[in-house]
Amino acid sequence: MLRWILGGREAQGSVEKGPVLCIGEEQPKNWFTELQVLKGHFDIVRFLVQIDDFRCASAGDDGLVLVWNVETGERLQELRGHSQQITAMTTFTCNKGGASHTSLITASSDRSLSLWDPDTGHRVQTISDLQSSVKCLLVLERLCVWVSGAEELCVWNEDFQLQCQSQNHSDAGITALIELPKNCIAAAVDKDIVIFRLTVSTDSSMSVAEVRRLSDHQDRIRALINVNDGLFASGSHASELILWDAIDWNIHGYEHILWEESQVGAQPEIRLAAHKPSEMSIQHLTTNGRHILAAVGGGLYVYSVLSKAVVAYRKCAHDSNVLHTMLASDSQLMSCSEDGSLRMWEIQDLPLPGEPASSGFFGMWTFGRSNKPPGVAPKKAAEAAGIRTLELTGDLIGHSGAVQVGLA
Repeated sequence: MLRWILGGREAQGSVEKGPVLCIGEEQPKNWFTELQVLKGHFDIVRFLVQIDDFRCASAGDDGLVLVWNVETGERLQELRGHSQQITAMTTFTCNKGGASHTSLITASSDRSLSLWDPDTGHRVQTISDLQSSVKCLLVLERLCVWVSGAEELCVWNEDFQLQCQSQNHSDAGITALIELPKNCIAAAVDKDIVIFRLTVSTDSSMSVAEVRRLSDHQDRIRALINVNDGLFASGSHASELILWDAIDWNIHGYEHILWEESQVGAQPEIRLAAHKPSEMSIQHLTTNGRHILAAVGGGLYVYSVLSKAVVAYRKCAHDSNVLHTMLASDSQLMSCSEDGSLRMWEIQDLPLPGEPASSGFFGMWTFGRSNKPPGVAPKKAAEAAGIRTLELTGDLIGHSGAVQVGLA
C-alpha cells in the first residue's frame, strides 16, 4: 500500500503514540496531507523509483512492479514476470539515434533480471538462471551500461548482453554499489569496500578488475552513498560512519556513534555495546553534499561534511528502527520507521542554560568518539560545541505497517 502525500494539510485523527515522542494536532510547519491511498500490492513495498516528472514505479515482496501517475494516483501498468520477491530496481535511460527512452530494470530472488518498458508494460529482455540473486543495481549512464551485484559483479550493456564480470567474492555477496570517478565502482562486500576499475578498450570491449580493498569497518556494511564529486560515505552494523576520498580512497573522516549515559553517583558511561545490535546499526544514509543524515536504530544523527563533526542528533526519534531518511534542506529532514510513522524534523538551537530541553534527553545522554584521546571524558551533548537539537515539526499518520522507503 502506498499513501500519496503532497502539499496542503488537514487535521489527522488521533492515533495512540508510543512513549518516544508525541506532537499535537496543531502542526503549523507540516504542509503535507494524505491525498490518496494507492492499492495494488499484496505484500511489502520495498522500492519506489521515479521514472519521469509524471510517473513512478513501486515493487516489493509480491514480485509485482506497478507504474503510477504521480498526479492522479492512477495505476498505469502492472508488470508481471517475477516469481519471487524483487530485490533491486532502477531506471535505465539510454540515448539511441538522438532519442532518449527510460526503461526499468528489476532483479528478483528467482535469480533473474528483467528489462521493462514502462510505456507498454512489456518485458523487453530477461536473464534467468543466474548463479545467485542480485541484491543491487547501478547504472553508468556515461558508458550506457549497468552493473549488477550478487556473489559476483557483472557489467551489462543496454541490450542485456554481459560485457564482463569479476570473480566470486564471498557468500555474503555484494550488497551496495556506487559510481566513483575515473571509471571506478565501490562495492560493499560484508565488512569490506572493494574498489573496481572498469576499462574500455579501443574495440569497445570492457574488462573489470579489483584494484583495492578497504577493510577499515569492524562489522558488516549496511549503507554506501556518494556524498559529492570527491567524497563517499559508508555506515556499518556497528554504528561506524566513515567518510572516504573518492579519488585516492583514503579515510577523510571517521565517527563511531557511542550513546553514553551519565548519572550522578553511578558509572559515568554506558556504551552502545551494551545495547541491542539493532540500536547500534546504521540502517540508512542520505546526504545533500553538505550534511550526512544517518538512521541509527530508532535515532537520527546529522554529520557535517565540512567540519567532520556532529551538528545535531536525537537518540529516540521513532518507537522502532528508522528505515529511510530524506534531507529536504540543511535544516529540515524526514524519516520513516518500522513503527509505520513518517516524521518531519527541523534542526534548532539548543535551549539557553537554565531553559529545559523539550525532550529532556540531552541532560541524560552524551555523545563520544571511539578514537578520543585516553583519559578524556566524553562531553554531554549540550556541552559539545556546535551540537543542536532535532525538533519534531510534523507526524504523518496513515500507514498500518512499516514504512520502507519514501520518495521526495
